Amino acid sequence: MVIAIGEATADVRRGKVGTVPPWLRDAHYQGAAALGHGKGYLYPHDIPGGVAEQQYLPDALLGVEYYRPTSHGAEAAWGQIAERLRGARSGERLGLPEAPEQAAGPSAQEKSP
Repeated sequence: MVIAIGEATADVRRGKVGTVPPWLRDAHYQGAAALGHGKGYLYPHDIPGGVAEQQYLPDALLGVEYYRPTSHGAEAAWGQIAERLRGARSGERLGLPEAPEQAAGPSAQEKSP
């Protein structure tokens, strides 16, 4: 994580920042809608899986990945989660476990005639 913060800071110092995409800009003030701020924003909590396939980085930073987890300790698990999230953003299923009631099979009510 320290390396990622250092790389991101270096990009800011070099002026490699770009502009915030319009759908992420503040839309809570008068006149924001006229500027297109907030238009097209996808709220992740409203999307199955909770991951929106939406650009969050400025165009100048597309494809840049600052965080590259190692295989050491807990970071290995975080790396697997990060990979699943990247895949979900490109349309792949997250591969989350089923909800307990689904995994357990039919309920007692469903079994009775």
